[in-house]
Amino acid sequence: MNRHLLPNEIDLLVDDDAGFGVAPLRAHLGECADCRARVDELRAVVLSMDALPHFAPRPRFADDIMTKVQVIEPWHVALVESVNRLVPARTPMRMLAGVGAGLAAVTISGSAVWLAFRLDLVTWVLNILLDRGRESVLAGAGNLAAGAGGTLPASGYALLAIGVTVLAASALAAVAGFRRLAATARANRS
Repeated sequence: MNRHLLPNEIDLLVDDDAGFGVAPLRAHLGECADCRARVDELRAVVLSMDALPHFAPRPRFADDIMTKVQVIEPWHVALVESVNRLVPARTPMRMLAGVGAGLAAVTISGSAVWLAFRLDLVTWVLNILLDRGRESVLAGAGNLAAGAGGTLPASGYALLAIGVTVLAASALAAVAGFRRLAATARANRS
C-alpha cells in the first residue's frame, strides 16, 4: 500500500475486526512505522478508557438535561396536539361534542346562505349605516361651525357647500403657491 491508513481503517485495526479487507491493513502496519505508531497510540487510549470505573448516571439525569434543551416543534404538530386536547376522551362526550359542532356549523352556514339570498336586507342595513355616518359627520361639522362662528346654518347641505368651497379655495391657494415657488426657483437658476 502506497498511502497511510485512513481513520476508519485505523478504527478497524484498533477494534481487532476480522473481515475481508483487514489482512492488507495489517500487512501495511508491518511496513509503515508511522501508521503502526498511530494504531499503538489509539490502542493505549482505548485500554486506558477501559480501565476507567464504570458508573451509572442519576436516574433523572436525562430528564434534567432535556428540560434545559429548547425543542422547537413544527406548527402543525402543535396544532394537532391542541386539537387533540380539546376532543373529549370518552365516546359519549365525543358524540355530544360532534353533534354540537355540527349544529354550530349548520347554523352559521344557513345564516350565511340566507343573508346571501337576502341582498335587499344587506343593502337596507348598509344604507342605514351610511345615513347614520353622514348624519354624525354633518352634526360634528355643524357643532364645529357653531362653536367657531356662533351661528349654525339652517341646512346640513349648506354646511357641506361651505366645506367644499373652503376645500376648493385651499386647493387653488396651494396651486398658486406652488406656481410662485416654481417661478422663484427658475429665476434663481437663471
